[in-house]
Amino acid sequence: QVQLVESGGGSVQAGGSLRLSCAASGSILRIETMAWYRQAPGNQREFVASIASGGRTNYLDSVKGRFTISRDNALNTVYLQMNSLKPEDTAVYYCNAELYPNNWRLVNYWGKGTLVTVSS
Repeated sequence: QVQLVESGGGSVQAGGSLRLSCAASGSILRIETMAWYRQAPGNQREFVASIASGGRTNYLDSVKGRFTISRDNALNTVYLQMNSLKPEDTAVYYCNAELYPNNWRLVNYWGKGTLVTVSS
C-alpha cells in the first residue's frame, strides 16, 4: 500500500520561510509527477506547484518567485521551499503523486495534509 506523508508545516510570521517535505512509501515502481496543492478555509483546493520526473516544474502564478519545488527521486520525496510567506498562503498543504504502484497502471495518491499558518 502506498502512503504519502507530509511534514514541515507550522506557524510563521509574514516574510518568513518554511520547507515542506512529502515522502512516498510502499510498493512503488516509478513516480511520475509530484505536486503540492493547498486548501484555505472556505476555499476549494488549488494547485500550487508540480515537478515531473524529468524535472520540469509548474507554479501557481501567485507563488512564482517565492516558492520552489524540488524532488529527490532516490528518496521518493518532494519538497516545497516557501519564502516570503504571506498571510494569504495560510492553508492546509497537500502532497500529490502520480505513480505506478505494484503494477504498471498509473494511480493518483494524496497525503493527509500539513497546516501552514502565516500571521501578519
